[in-house]
Amino acid sequence: MNAQEVIGLEQNHVLGVYGRAPFVLARGEGSTLYDTEGRAYLDCVAGIAVNALGYQDVGVAEAIGESLASGMLHVSNLYHTAPHAQLAQLLCATSFADKVHFCNSGAEANEGAFKFARRYGRAHGRDEKVEILAFTNAFHGRTMGALAATPRPKYQDPFKPLMPGVRFAEFNNLASARAQMDETICAIVVEPIQGEGGIHAATPGFLAGLRALANQYDALLIYDEVQCGVGRTGTLWAHQGYCKADDTCACDRGCQYEPDILTAAKPLAAGLPIGAILMRQRVADTIHKGDHGSTFAGGLLVTHVAQHVVSRVAQPEFLAAVESKGRLLRDLLEEINSPHVLEIRGRGLMVGLELDVDTAEVIRCGYEQGLILVNAGPNVLRLVPPLVMTEGEIHEVAARLYSVLHAL
Repeated sequence: MNAQEVIGLEQNHVLGVYGRAPFVLARGEGSTLYDTEGRAYLDCVAGIAVNALGYQDVGVAEAIGESLASGMLHVSNLYHTAPHAQLAQLLCATSFADKVHFCNSGAEANEGAFKFARRYGRAHGRDEKVEILAFTNAFHGRTMGALAATPRPKYQDPFKPLMPGVRFAEFNNLASARAQMDETICAIVVEPIQGEGGIHAATPGFLAGLRALANQYDALLIYDEVQCGVGRTGTLWAHQGYCKADDTCACDRGCQYEPDILTAAKPLAAGLPIGAILMRQRVADTIHKGDHGSTFAGGLLVTHVAQHVVSRVAQPEFLAAVESKGRLLRDLLEEINSPHVLEIRGRGLMVGLELDVDTAEVIRCGYEQGLILVNAGPNVLRLVPPLVMTEGEIHEVAARLYSVLHAL
């Protein structure tokens, strides 16, 4: 089938909730994607911050083959299997967590985190301790609970009434958060670096202040690292970068940046569907058999592949390379010196360019230059390439983006 036949078939039979690019992707290699007409594109989207190891990665292929050799694609969570236990051990060893619960996506991870927080609140307070504090410009998913914590009228209004019990404060405004706190709050949920909201990083004082507020009110601090986690910012978990940069952080007495729950998903299994809820033991102690579950979560294939991904990305030299390449990318973007660029922000290979024009035209022109781009709001261009993108490819991305912006 040619591209137009594929697009026509989709338009006839697939629900039209996505605005897709005007071509059909056929294969990928490294950080490059190819369409059915043979055109090549440097990928700055990575499946929306998913494909950390790029395309046709040998290690990922070997991990898939090893898992398939067992002959068991699925057995359900009624039975013990080794891969999910080994992945949970690895995630705990590389984080603050004592226990892990697996699911199938980032939205599911956030839904589960909210359930666990309400369970904790009732166990440590009273029936009224069920409120969740979220922040402006957040994005936590499109399922009903996650959507209730995503304050975007465009996303929320068609589906109201949403899950009750969510209130909002201004992102990076500790006074605003403090004004919303009381004994009915069971959890504070925040993205250390907002993704869909425009690549805005929380300030160190804001995160440390939220940790203190959670402690004061016996609420849980939840970090949504679905997009910014698993190496994207140059540390395995985005919040670890705050601790790394703060010489005053007394980690031996309780890190002022660590959460009680962390949600992860996108890059965990190289494109296979998986989500994870990492938590402290005091949270796990309040969750009992039958409180939550999933038919497909923690399957043998996805958890075995995720072990490979996390083991690779967690290596110090891998993370150092992400940090270095992120600095290179931001430096090269500064050199573009386009009047359309208002601000460049981000960490590691999670970079946002705030523009004075709508990003739709930039993305369209990017296709013509062999670049795959995505936005984070109407006027922010989001660059989240595979973490294995080379320095040479980063130079080429900047050169092509220069051509796009100067042609506007």
